[in-house]
Amino acid sequence: MKVLGLDTATSGCSAAVWEGTAGQAGGARVTVRRSPPMSRGQAEVLVPLAQEVMAEAGVGFADLDRIAVTVGPGAFTGLRIALAAARGIAVAQDLPVVGITSFDAIAHGVPAAERAGRSLLVAVDSRRAEPFLQLYDAALTPVGEPAMPDPSAIAGWLDALCPSGPLLLAGDAAAAVLPLLGGRADVVPASGDGLPDAAVVAVLGAARPTGLPVEPFYLRLPDVTLPKAAASKSASKPASKPEPGAAA
Repeated sequence: MKVLGLDTATSGCSAAVWEGTAGQAGGARVTVRRSPPMSRGQAEVLVPLAQEVMAEAGVGFADLDRIAVTVGPGAFTGLRIALAAARGIAVAQDLPVVGITSFDAIAHGVPAAERAGRSLLVAVDSRRAEPFLQLYDAALTPVGEPAMPDPSAIAGWLDALCPSGPLLLAGDAAAAVLPLLGGRADVVPASGDGLPDAAVVAVLGAARPTGLPVEPFYLRLPDVTLPKAAASKSASKPASKPEPGAAA
């Protein structure tokens, strides 16, 4: 199986090719070409980046079996760039697309040795005071629902889900969230830049089912001005949530 992984959901831009048998680590390999963090400009960088990664891997678009892409939460414009690219390639090559949340991409990118015996809190920058949060247990099973609490409520939200025990903090909003945890003991930051990695996205995409809708995952409505009719329609709908398996 050959999987192209794409990410522009936060302040990064990356692409990767995974080759191997789903569920089997032996013989699998990932070729990654990743750009420096960027808050803008992903639209111009992503497709050439993907082409470079595939050329380095010796893989053509016709050789791909599927595409995996981050669906958010993250930057409204950014996450749609990779989604649009994934859908365009998928239509042209008749390929399935698998959605991976930013939370899962970041969580699974933390080295196992760091996660051992610790719960993991992933904090993603929302470009607002309230970060996007998701808690995982030591086996990377999500605990509770993703949330976007007010900074003053983060400590209480976390205590309700994980009253005690060692905690690892990951994500590009980890540094901002750490001082908001109410002096909680045994909290350590994860290594790395806290951004989703397309290599991890590709690996996760190889193992997950296809055939489910892949849509942007928002915890809040985008900060855009909509026509009155569209705004009225959007206000009547809850924030979108990924389908199980497609973006879990």
